[in-house]
Amino acid sequence: MSFALQKSAFLRTIARRSPKVGLTFNSKYVHFRQAPRTQSTLQRDTKRWATSRTPHSTASDPAEEEALLCLEQGTQKLEEGDVEGAKKLYQRSVDIKRNASSLFNLGVTHYHLKEFDEAIHSWKLAIELQPSSADAHTNLASAYLIHSQSRPDLAIQHLQVAAKLAPEDPEIAFNLASVLEAFGRLPEALEYYKRSKRFGVDRAAVHIKDVSTLTTPWPLNFPVVVLVE
Repeated sequence: MSFALQKSAFLRTIARRSPKVGLTFNSKYVHFRQAPRTQSTLQRDTKRWATSRTPHSTASDPAEEEALLCLEQGTQKLEEGDVEGAKKLYQRSVDIKRNASSLFNLGVTHYHLKEFDEAIHSWKLAIELQPSSADAHTNLASAYLIHSQSRPDLAIQHLQVAAKLAPEDPEIAFNLASVLEAFGRLPEALEYYKRSKRFGVDRAAVHIKDVSTLTTPWPLNFPVVVLVE
């Protein structure tokens, strides 16, 4: 099955939610996040970007301080739209001292530059360091779908993990439901559409109605019409 992507995927930058993007399955618009969330741990309003003031920073480790400074500078470049500049700074941060936030954001820049293999690699490494990151699993799913050698099976797997890690996140639930629906796993899709609706995605109601119709068994006494020539 081919996945028609509109603009980009449903990536997240771990801090701020980037614009939403569209991914269509069977002509249905899927409400995925746009650019990956970048990571910066400083919580400003609703932003979740990783900055030099992460819970893991220590004043006694100069290498870590330098790595986190590069992370901060990279995030600033990304906010300014300089993806290449951000990638170089995130890569430098990783080279100095590997941490989950820099790897996550490095994956974001690779994704924006359509370097999907590299994005997948970065997010896998980020997950090794921070297994509880629902956003990293969400981004991996996006990369697996948009890759030239699409792996929807792995996309579903990572979205399921993300849904377990963030059970009240309505967008993750909606995205997972959409992929499941595209592959005919309708009872599961219905469950996640309902979860998405319950936690705030109102447009999930249309999908709930459609999928419910498809999963409702025909009544046993439904009249059968026989055409006779």
